[in-house]
Amino acid sequence: MPLTPLDIHNKEFTRGFRGYDEDEVNEFLDQVIKDYELVVRDKKELKEQVEQLNERLGHFSNIEQTLNKSILIAQETAEEVKGNATKESKLIIKEAEKNADRIINEALQKSRRISIEVEELKKQAKVFRTRLKMLVEAQLELIQDDDWDGLFDTEVEQDEEVYEKETERNY
Repeated sequence: MPLTPLDIHNKEFTRGFRGYDEDEVNEFLDQVIKDYELVVRDKKELKEQVEQLNERLGHFSNIEQTLNKSILIAQETAEEVKGNATKESKLIIKEAEKNADRIINEALQKSRRISIEVEELKKQAKVFRTRLKMLVEAQLELIQDDDWDGLFDTEVEQDEEVYEKETERNY
């Protein structure tokens, strides 16, 4: 057990023949006591400082652990968000591809229907043209026929007789 300043102060030496000068020894002991008290006080202060620093170190260690945990959680969350975003983007792409395929198929079907309708209209137009041509040719034959001249003469005479009869009735 270490000496205390009080132990040094209360220390009594045995006296011998031609021993040390008592005043000199006492002055030296007083100086040792003061120095020792200073050392003990400094030691106590340093011990308190070490305890405070250890408390702060413990506090900062806790903060460090909490921050490390937070960083890990943030990294895990970021990875999870990234994974979810990747999954969602893949789903969006698949949906877009399905929609594109559906639109293309609908467009192809509509194009085929229109092509069929166009071909049908072409056929109908050819038939109409042929019929019209035959009708026009038949009408031209009728117009070029010599029977028209006779018809005009006959009708005119009949028309004149009908006209004369009607005018006679009116007067």
